[in-house]
Amino acid sequence: QVQLVESGGGLVQAGGSLRLSCAASGRTFSNYIMGWFRQAPGKERELIARISGSWTGYSTWYADPVKGRFTISRDNAKNTVYLQMNSLKPENTAVYYCAAKHRTGSDYSYWGQGTQVTVSS
Repeated sequence: QVQLVESGGGLVQAGGSLRLSCAASGRTFSNYIMGWFRQAPGKERELIARISGSWTGYSTWYADPVKGRFTISRDNAKNTVYLQMNSLKPENTAVYYCAAKHRTGSDYSYWGQGTQVTVSS
């Protein structure tokens, strides 16, 4: 089992920044691909950023809407993954979730409880 706890959400004005954190406990964190998802009201949950492990040189992927504004990173010593969000827009308002997928797995098996991000115009 992997337990994930997000933090760092809140209310921010358009153009502002937030950094989300996701602390993991349980299995060996470094063996997991970590993803950040978000779910806006009335929309499906979507993957917005992903970071792999040392076996790929910590490669990252971003969805087009956040590319260039959001940065995912991880600190294996702290068992934590981060999402730095800059130039936030009202349409970025959503519940943000982190999730973990084992490097040999096909699905994200472990999920955090989510943290609300609200961007005011």
